[in-house]
Amino acid sequence: MLTGKQKRFLRSKAHNIDPTFQIGKAGINDNMIDQLQGILENRELIKIHVLQNNSEDKNDLAQTLSDATRSDIVQVIGSMIVLYKESRDNKQIQLP
Repeated sequence: MLTGKQKRFLRSKAHNIDPTFQIGKAGINDNMIDQLQGILENRELIKIHVLQNNSEDKNDLAQTLSDATRSDIVQVIGSMIVLYKESRDNKQIQLP
């Protein structure tokens, strides 16, 4: 669980990151979750863009992705979801 200070720090880091994934009308599938887990291990902080043709609630999508990848939700704003998961082997971000 992230503190408010840690979330603010991660939001500032995520500001300059381009979205890694897009979620379209097909929604979330197992292949996407497997790929997200690999990318989270390498990058720790990722941005996901939810396309307009997806009718699901963005907060529900973020919670589903967070639960499936065992990551923390940093932010859900507009059509963007930001997730963070501390890497075991490739630690790059030092949280305050």
